[in-house]
Formats: sequence, C-alpha cells, structure tokens
Amino acid sequence: MARQLIGVLGYVALFACFLFVPAGTLHWRAAWILLTVVLFARVLSAARLWMVQRELAIERTKLPIQPGQITADRPLVLASMASFAALIAFASADLWHLHLLPVFTPSVRVIGLVLFTSGWWIVHLALSANAYAVTVVRFQDERGHEVAEGGLYRHVRHPMYAGLVLVMSGLCIWLGSSAALIATLVPAGILVIRIRFEERMLRARLTGYSEYASRVRWRLVPGVW
Repeated sequence: MARQLIGVLGYVALFACFLFVPAGTLHWRAAWILLTVVLFARVLSAARLWMVQRELAIERTKLPIQPGQITADRPLVLASMASFAALIAFASADLWHLHLLPVFTPSVRVIGLVLFTSGWWIVHLALSANAYAVTVVRFQDERGHEVAEGGLYRHVRHPMYAGLVLVMSGLCIWLGSSAALIATLVPAGILVIRIRFEERMLRARLTGYSEYASRVRWRLVPGVW
C-alpha cells in the first residue's frame, strides 16, 4: 500500500509540474483546485482498489513496456501518456501566455470541473469492475484472463477510456482553454487507436469476447461509438 501511495504522490507532483511550470506562477487558484481533486480521487481510488482488486493494483504499478504486450501498443501507450502530459502543459501555457482562442466563461468552467471529477469516478468504477484493466494491452493468460461484463461494462466496452476522455476535456474547460479542448483530439485519437488494437487482440485470444461485443455494441459512448 505504501508503494501505491508513493505512486499517487509522484503522479500528483508531475501533474503539478505540468500545470505550474508553463504558467510560471504558483498563484493559480483553478490549478490548486484541480490538484486537490486529483489527489483525493487518486488516493481514494488506490485505497479502494487495494481492498477489492489488490492484484490489479500491483499490476498497474508496472512499467508501460512489458513482456507479452502487443507490439503496436508499445509506442501507443507511451504516446498516450506523453500526449496527456503535453495537453496539461499546453492548457497552462495557452491560458497564461499564448491566448490562442477566447477563454471559457466561469459558468462553463464549472461544468468542466464536474466533468473532470466525473471522469475520475468513471475510471475508478471501471477498475473496480475489471480485474484485468492493466495499463498495457496484453493477454493475461497467467492471471486467468476473463471477459469483464459487470458494472459499467454492461453499457460500454471501454468505460475507463471514456472516463479518461472526460478527464481531459473537463481539465481544459475548467482551466479555461478552448484551444486545449480542441487539442484533446490528439490523446483521444490515440486512445481510439489503442482500442482498435486491443479489441483485435481480445477477439482473437479471449474466449467469449466476441459474444460480449455483440451484446454490448458501444465502445466509448452509448449511441455514438
């Protein structure tokens, strides 16, 4: 558990760097509120996951390049992480220095904070329901890989990715950067590509996944895709 908490604190520290270094100031109330949400969300999720999905919690501390990971996912997972970090830094730089597009109004920005918080909650629910939701795309034969069908997986096939899209969109809206919101198309697009490769692997190797996919039609957003 100590390792989990150290990982959370490291994540929050990096998040803070990507916010405050491009801004060039620590006097930024919206960023501190964002960090508070991140800290509470990650700590509570890590503690809960340790209780209900301890093996998964340990698996998710491993490096993003692993044995058995499909080849295409190796650059994609790194690109996904890098693009998310770059998005945070870009939102900060745009708000404080670039001013590429008009900022969102205060009322709209509050909606962004709601989306950001909701996204982390969806990620947590997805992790709680899927014991095989590791950070990389690989078939986990050594862990008795099975299809996850409970919780949010009854409605979409990749709820954790859906939650991450809300996190990224909500972050940009709360910080006020409409240019960064447009830029979320990059990390979101990488997630879509990862889904394509992940589903190809799951259909080929995971018993019952094709039948599950025929029952649950939507990948990210019900009625859309």
